[in-house]
Amino acid sequence: MSTQTTYSPSTFVDLNLNHTQTLNSEDNYSKQVNLDNPFDIVEKDRHQLEDVNLLSISRGERPEADINWARLKSLYVFDEDGNKIKFTDIYSEQKTIVILIRHFLDFITKEYVEDIALIPLEYLQRANVNLVVIGPAPHKFIKSFKSLTGLSHRLYVDPDREVYKALSCTDKLITGSLEKSKHIKSGFFSGMLSSVWRAMTAQSKQFQGDVTQQGGTYLLGPGDVCHFSHIDQNSADHCSLNEILTQANVTNVSFPKDPRVLTI
Repeated sequence: MSTQTTYSPSTFVDLNLNHTQTLNSEDNYSKQVNLDNPFDIVEKDRHQLEDVNLLSISRGERPEADINWARLKSLYVFDEDGNKIKFTDIYSEQKTIVILIRHFLDFITKEYVEDIALIPLEYLQRANVNLVVIGPAPHKFIKSFKSLTGLSHRLYVDPDREVYKALSCTDKLITGSLEKSKHIKSGFFSGMLSSVWRAMTAQSKQFQGDVTQQGGTYLLGPGDVCHFSHIDQNSADHCSLNEILTQANVTNVSFPKDPRVLTI
């Protein structure tokens, strides 16, 4: 398990110098931020957002998940105490919603997980469905991130991102438009400032996940079966939570940006 993040040669945008620089590293990760300047954590996303109109990602061309089931059998995730959990045990006995998210300092991730936290446990229990969230950060950040987002569902981490790879998640920094999101409440710049503030005030300067890693949503199990997959194509392309709940036959939830009429 990775407990220390270092940086490999990559370019990043420096807000103060307004030109690209190179970070030298000894690790295989491709990081594109400089933790000495917290603005770099979100500046790359801002730069990509300015070019978002140039992207040609079609919702109708979403790739299907090419899941490496054999690889998954040998992989582990970690709980908040650093205990290893065999990934396939998560869904071996019960249908499970597995949501892979981006790095913990991303405001989009934070607000998406805040909505995941609103899904009542009794809705899932009634449908005999589990829900697990997985992030790319070191395990020591789990408790603080759950406290920040109000998440009571299980949160594990995959700091080496091997589960992400086996589930064919995208490893490319692409920022999407927030306008159509049913879960992100902040505008980009106010959200960016909140990310900067959290980075500046964080006790640990270790990065909380790879900024290039995109997430995905899956309905797995029991056993090696995938009933539904949504591979995120950019940072704002997360699956609508009511869509995955519908796929799992779980009662829909009224979210702040996706209200539902509830009948009693």
